[in-house]
Amino acid sequence: MERIILASKSPRRSQLLRMLGMRFSVCSTEIDESLVEGENPESYTTRLAIEKALSPSVPNNSIVIAADTTVVLRGEILGKPKDEKEAILMLSKLSGKSHYVYTATALRRIKTGSVFHECKVSKVTFKELSEGEIEWYVRSREPLDKAGSYGIQGLGSLFIEKIEGDFFAIMGLSLFSLRSLFSKAGIDIYEYISNPQIL
Repeated sequence: MERIILASKSPRRSQLLRMLGMRFSVCSTEIDESLVEGENPESYTTRLAIEKALSPSVPNNSIVIAADTTVVLRGEILGKPKDEKEAILMLSKLSGKSHYVYTATALRRIKTGSVFHECKVSKVTFKELSEGEIEWYVRSREPLDKAGSYGIQGLGSLFIEKIEGDFFAIMGLSLFSLRSLFSKAGIDIYEYISNPQIL
């Protein structure tokens, strides 16, 4: 069997693959995440996922999985906050509003040289947040390494009134897209899920 390589150090993405019972290795990627002029959120997110899939140097018998997540509020891309002050600003913007989460997943099969990708768009609605709630959440430090300054699978779930779309995509990796990309690459994903784990 080909080896699975996750081109991401995100603990959330590792958690999801472990939930499926996949055996995989983690390989970090270093790419320029600057927005290219004229890119929309979907093309931007998809480009980053593909670049991550292409960046690691891995053995010939490998399958590389990569993903990227972008939070968009009224056309503005909200990346990872630089510090607590920026996290507070982002959460204040999200308070009481709906925003969109774009998650692109890319799969690269080394032995064929092929790369497949999909992008999911989900809608997330936040409750109205008080200054105290925002400050409490930022003190937890959970927002500081996440696009949009929140994590749906953690303490941030306390603020999410409604979602429309793919929960796991919002978390960072669409498992539905992953199954689809394995199929497009001619790989039976179920051969890699022999021992599913419960979170």
